[in-house]
Amino acid sequence: MNILVTGSMGQLGNEMQQVAKLHDRHQFFFTDILAEDENLRLDITDGQAVQNFVMSHQISAIVNCAAYTQVDKAEEDEATALKINAEAVRNLAQAAALAEAKMVHISTDYVFDGNASTPYREDSEVCPSTAYGRTKLAGEKALLEVLPEAVILRTAWLYSTYGNNFVKTMIRLGKEREELGVVFDQVGSPTYAADLAMAVMVTLEERDWHPGIYHFTNEGVCSWFDFTREIHSLYNSQEVLRQYQAGNLDAAQQAAILCNVKPIRSEEYPVKTPRPHYSVLDKGLFKKTFDVEIPYWRDSLARCIAALE
Repeated sequence: MNILVTGSMGQLGNEMQQVAKLHDRHQFFFTDILAEDENLRLDITDGQAVQNFVMSHQISAIVNCAAYTQVDKAEEDEATALKINAEAVRNLAQAAALAEAKMVHISTDYVFDGNASTPYREDSEVCPSTAYGRTKLAGEKALLEVLPEAVILRTAWLYSTYGNNFVKTMIRLGKEREELGVVFDQVGSPTYAADLAMAVMVTLEERDWHPGIYHFTNEGVCSWFDFTREIHSLYNSQEVLRQYQAGNLDAAQQAAILCNVKPIRSEEYPVKTPRPHYSVLDKGLFKKTFDVEIPYWRDSLARCIAALE
């Protein structure tokens, strides 16, 4: 396959580049609006540019990793978020339809209101309560209107070794502060972008194409507080071991994060846009359809932290 990956400089896009090395029978085109190589610089809000790229490179599959993900800024500029999260998705879908190409699109738990108490299924009622969620839902609808045979993967709490994300922020703050308050009343399932990238390839390489909406996160559930405690614990154990194995005994003793992480309620950590209190997604359909086992979130987090420089 000739596979177009958009948003290749983001967390998932970067992980797709790593996964591509394991699937070298395909030719990948990693594009981004900020790409240094002008031949791979693609503005997906430009429908004609998208169509020209897809047709000239004989693209047979599109993976859309591009998105406007700044939740707070989306409230102030929903028009821009809509342009990237919905209108651009329609452009990609139209190009895919013209080229008779497959398409995998990444969506989010924010299409739900976050008020459930049991995991959201693919057919659960969508009811976004934020501009970000509304624009992502609009993107889903635009895609399926144009390309009903597409695959949508909804995910949540994404992190990786690339860019800015919760894991890297908590490690940094843990080193800078003696005490850190993290909310305990918001729960979900962390998702290592490397695992999501593998899931994307599973959908593309399955012998039979299975269109539809699927949920994918790592297994298990935790709060942001629990997540932070585990981040610090794993970082400590791996960083101390790394320094010890390198013979830096003094550095090994000083490597541990000693920050006191305490649980706080959501109202004690004010943000412009309220976050979902419940973001757990039911992954049963994905596991059954593609016959895969999904890693437990703690195991994947350990892999990610071990890969950090």
